[in-house]
Amino acid sequence: MLILPKKTKYRKYFKPRQIPQRSTKINRLGESNCFALIAITSGHLNGKQIEAARQNIRRKVKREGKLEIQVLPDIAISRKPSAARMGKGKGKVDHWVAALSAGQPIFLLYGVNAELGIPALQSGANKLPLKLKIFQL
Repeated sequence: MLILPKKTKYRKYFKPRQIPQRSTKINRLGESNCFALIAITSGHLNGKQIEAARQNIRRKVKREGKLEIQVLPDIAISRKPSAARMGKGKGKVDHWVAALSAGQPIFLLYGVNAELGIPALQSGANKLPLKLKIFQL
């Protein structure tokens, strides 16, 4: 099931033209036995990419522990059909994206040991188009 917001203020938004502001701040969460997948570079993540990474992580940890998704794709990207003529308004909403700044956590994984949690987050990171790092908090 794709991740998208229940309700937004506007139906369609302008397309994001620039990458979010970079920050070197890393959120530190004081939990024991917690692993975090944190973005090193800024960029945008599609709802399908987040869902693919989530499924891969859950498959690797054999549905143990707790996985939290920290980002929500809340920016609507619209697209017109390829054969459409000019004019006649803005296209339909095609997909949703989340804007990520550097240092922002994407996934948090609780309640699994390091031998199971780190490879699972690494396989989930392979599904995402950004540079990511795994932290043990």
